[in-house]
Amino acid sequence: MKLNLQLALAFATAGLFANSAFAQTAKVSSIEGTTPFGSATQYRTWSIGIGAGVTNQTNIAGFNRAGYEDLAWNLGYSAYIKKQISPSFGIKASYFGGKTGGAFLAKTADQSFEAKTPWSAALSGEFQAANTNWRFFNSFIKPYASIGVGVMNSKTTLTTGSTSVEADGISKIYVPLDMGFKFAVAKGINFELGYQLNWVNQNFDGIQGGQYKNDLFTYIHGGLEFALGSGSKPALNNSNPVATLVNDYTVKYDDLKAQNDALNAKNQALQSQLDGLNSDLKDDDGDGVANKYDKCPGTPSGVQVDGSGCPILVKNETKIVEKVVVTEADKKVVADAIKNLEFDLSKATIRPTSYATLNKVAELLIEKNFSLKLAGHTDNTGSRELNMRLSKERAESVKAYLVSQGANASRIEATGYGPDQPIASNKNAAGRQQNRRVEFTLY
Repeated sequence: MKLNLQLALAFATAGLFANSAFAQTAKVSSIEGTTPFGSATQYRTWSIGIGAGVTNQTNIAGFNRAGYEDLAWNLGYSAYIKKQISPSFGIKASYFGGKTGGAFLAKTADQSFEAKTPWSAALSGEFQAANTNWRFFNSFIKPYASIGVGVMNSKTTLTTGSTSVEADGISKIYVPLDMGFKFAVAKGINFELGYQLNWVNQNFDGIQGGQYKNDLFTYIHGGLEFALGSGSKPALNNSNPVATLVNDYTVKYDDLKAQNDALNAKNQALQSQLDGLNSDLKDDDGDGVANKYDKCPGTPSGVQVDGSGCPILVKNETKIVEKVVVTEADKKVVADAIKNLEFDLSKATIRPTSYATLNKVAELLIEKNFSLKLAGHTDNTGSRELNMRLSKERAESVKAYLVSQGANASRIEATGYGPDQPIASNKNAAGRQQNRRVEFTLY
């Protein structure tokens, strides 16, 4: 009785430990799953198990004790093959062998028996609780229970006093009830700790008749279960649909979050670029030269400046107004400059291939004292705000270059119109190319 109480306390402690473990973080190496709601063909559904332990003629529940009080511990061993139907239910064919014995303390004589079990075979249904409840989706400790029916072959020797009688071997139906815990120690591998009750025939202990219809013995065992098949597939007996669904959701969420973070970083970079353009195109002193090109910031209002924003010394001379005549040759010089003018992509940097024709425009302005209006234009690709700034900056860039070649800054006007004055359709690449331009007007 004391040993039975110890066994009961041991299993109760194991139960409390398993219950507390349900709420703990999963061992990632043991949680198995694939695509949520995937078919059974995506899993390993067959497994084998081996185990060993001890038997005795009594049980912790106190069923069918039949007067046996002194526990006799003997070796038992088992094996099974199982087909997993769902994450929580499987059907297994099991084998058990070993020896069971015990002593019966009668008032008139002492009796004992020893039953050898060469083999037994049973078909059982097994249920795993932790694979069904969403609260336990992280658990690697899984309580299980199975019940089945089979045939047990046994041969019993009954000893009364000093006389032993060996009965013939018999094969009878028996009912195994197994319960315990599975520990998912690795992918496709479970360690088992179980307590099995076996209802056997009435003659199992060698005594004919008696107050109980069936004899009963206990098999306490430990063992290992191995999933069969390719290791690339998860094992269905260690799979929880809720855990699989949560893992799939987590992976997709992390991917979307990474994409969102990348877009936010890109947007911040573009905003910084826009802020820089705004700063470059400001003309704080109002002298007509953007801050980016103004080498003499803070010029007083009304002071005439050159292309770099620095004041020009003007001599008090009598101005002679001459009629400006723009010839066809002059127009051709400007047309060639427009035709050959190229900038770096999405920037206001003039490419060196444009310098030669721009130099001729600068010479023309110096020689004939022409005035020049520069009008920057873009297509409608991108935001209007960005295009307005880019067109203005390109016109200013051309002005700065001409001034650097000696042209009079006060005679050059740079304006940006963005996408507002197209000369061709923006619906095709050729039209957009024509709309990206800087127009030169001599007067």
